[in-house]
Amino acid sequence: MTLRGRLTAAFLVVVLGPVLLGAFFVASIVTAVDRSRSTERLAVAASTVRTSVDALCQQLRATADAVALTPDPAGAAAQLVGRGLAAGVQITDRSGRVSYASPGAPSTPWGDCAGPAAAAPGPVRALAARVDRRDPAGAPLGTVVAVQLVDPAFVARLAAVTGVAVTLLDGGASAARVTHTTETREVRDAVLAAAGTVDSARVTETSEGRYVRRIGPSVGQPLPLVLSVPSERPRGLRATLAGVVVLAGLLAVLTAWRLARVTTRPLVELAGAVDRVAQGDLTARVPVRSRDEVGRLAAAFNRMTRETGSYVAALTSSRDQLRGHLAVLGDTLASTHDLQRILRVILHSAIAATGARAGAVLLVEAGGVLVAQCTEGLEGRVPEGDPDGPPELRVPVGDGVVGAVAATGEPQRGREPIDATTGEPRCRTYVAVPFAAPGGGANATPGGPVGPVGTAPGTTEEGSAPAAALGVLALYDRLGADEFDDDDLVTLRTFAGHAAVAVDNVRVHEEAQRLSLTDPLTGLWNYRYLRESIRREVERASRFGRMLSVLALDLDRFKDVNDTYGHAAGDTVLAEFARRMRGEIREVDLAFRQGGEEFVLLLPETDARGAAIVAERLGAAVRETPIAVEAYAGPIVVTVSVGIAVFPDHGSTGREVLEAADDALYAAKAAGRDTYRVAELCPDVPTQEIPVPAGAVSPTDGLPRAGRPVQVIREPGGHARSESAVGVPESSSAGSAHARPEAAGDPADSAVDAAPAGPDAALPGSGGGASSGPHPPRQSRGR
Repeated sequence: MTLRGRLTAAFLVVVLGPVLLGAFFVASIVTAVDRSRSTERLAVAASTVRTSVDALCQQLRATADAVALTPDPAGAAAQLVGRGLAAGVQITDRSGRVSYASPGAPSTPWGDCAGPAAAAPGPVRALAARVDRRDPAGAPLGTVVAVQLVDPAFVARLAAVTGVAVTLLDGGASAARVTHTTETREVRDAVLAAAGTVDSARVTETSEGRYVRRIGPSVGQPLPLVLSVPSERPRGLRATLAGVVVLAGLLAVLTAWRLARVTTRPLVELAGAVDRVAQGDLTARVPVRSRDEVGRLAAAFNRMTRETGSYVAALTSSRDQLRGHLAVLGDTLASTHDLQRILRVILHSAIAATGARAGAVLLVEAGGVLVAQCTEGLEGRVPEGDPDGPPELRVPVGDGVVGAVAATGEPQRGREPIDATTGEPRCRTYVAVPFAAPGGGANATPGGPVGPVGTAPGTTEEGSAPAAALGVLALYDRLGADEFDDDDLVTLRTFAGHAAVAVDNVRVHEEAQRLSLTDPLTGLWNYRYLRESIRREVERASRFGRMLSVLALDLDRFKDVNDTYGHAAGDTVLAEFARRMRGEIREVDLAFRQGGEEFVLLLPETDARGAAIVAERLGAAVRETPIAVEAYAGPIVVTVSVGIAVFPDHGSTGREVLEAADDALYAAKAAGRDTYRVAELCPDVPTQEIPVPAGAVSPTDGLPRAGRPVQVIREPGGHARSESAVGVPESSSAGSAHARPEAAGDPADSAVDAAPAGPDAALPGSGGGASSGPHPPRQSRGR
């Protein structure tokens, strides 16, 4: 086959193959994605319906419990019905006779929230929750039933909450009869017909393009419901894709024929000239036979080769002049701490000074591996790498050319090809120079120093044993196919000296910055970073409407530890306490040593309840395991007192919240130590009771919001539980991100008659959470 035929066939295969596969793939993916998304929407809607019905049943059970526990059940029933917590209440005695029924109660049949999964005999008119009445001795007195009306408004609310169409069937035995529905008349019959062919675990599609699923009746959800959503698949998709494929095929045939006819002969000449240039012959030229695109390409190629030859000549003549400016360049590079920028400038300048085609700067990292920090011109040269992506250059110290340079401290240059198995770039010529930190000697550590600029990079100023290398500067393939000479080696050593100074300066700067923000004994953040962090976290919490908890901690009677065991033992206690504290917090939490035995914790997106749980865990972690100190017979028993404050409940600024936490710490000390206290609410903050509608839905993100306070009561055994005001259901977001499973309260804790608050009551907020934030590596421990 001729070149023209091969070019035409290849173009058609390259163009039409992906077009056909793409059309089939798009049609399949659109159909699959549409069904998957619709199935997911129906699953979420079904879960939402179960949650809403369960929330309503819990409300009815709470109402029935409240009526059963009061001495005057009829009065309590009338009051609760009047408040809208139930549509009706029915009270029967032990013989089953109705002793009280609310006026206007819904008619039967009722769907029992705790009943069996069997369908109700007829349309469900209301949901009912039943509880038993007993006297103080435990003898049965009868039952109390609280009911809530199931009407079109109820079905419409379910549809609004779930975002899908909802249909309530008549009895649930079949999908032929409907009690209430939000479906339109056009699709109602098709939806009901499809619902009759599936069970509650499957999803089917109607001819009108709607996906249908049935749920219930089941235990805890006695309502037989049908859910449906419309399909999102575009109409006429397959016909459109077929037309696109046909049009693309015609255009591909015409284009391939034209390109093959025009480009066959000039391309052969251009390919030969390119091969000659690739071998270093910059005098190669291509004859210009036409004025079309290929002709302009040939003219541009000839112009490029002429300009490249001129550039190589000019580069060679200006090399000595560029070396004279390296001293000024070194002073400029040493004045900044942006290591990547410094290394890029050094590499680019080294390539320009030597006329290399490519290069890399590699630094020695942990494990004895040279890793490229910046590269230029290595696309397609690194073995087993993505030719179009950034090169991934990693060479073990001691392997290959750059590995041997880093290990021995001696520069290398040559013309032989590099062994590709070492992971180094493919090239014809190369030069590599090591560099180490200035001022080093024979005992230098990895990444250690070398002598000043101008001496051999691998030795000290006195010519003693070579210092451990920080890295290697390597260049590849000099322009003109010439080998790198001794002048290039001297130039590269100068650039390597600048790189060594830059890396050493950056590392010294980073270490100084770390030492200025951390406590050397415990490894925690210090008081200087506390002021900056609490300001930043308060601004973040205020911007996103979240809570921020601040814990002030103080080791009890720590002066006695120092007086009894000595300050060395006290330092051991402080370091061990910091270690245990890091083990009890999240990665996003921040721990600080404020001074002496005083510590501070910042818990982003955490309310008072979550902070109280953390305080309990910290107290238990210190109290239950005494701290062993070397050179002493027995362990040292210490305890900790904690003060808790929450933004914005206890202050509008970081300083105010921190002062409130300190005041709460003093209160914990005054209460006998080894406990925690929550700061008192600011007296000037206006508060008001916010009514919560029946069946309220928790926040979608589950994170705490500033608002209604929740009491956290410390029960025997150290567990914490929360109680809301009477008649207001608790939000499901009350479980803090810090809460453990045993901290969850019993459902009976939400009864109408709340127990008296303990010493740790009045903790604001109703939930906890987590968000990203700065954190030192030594404090990172996921749970």
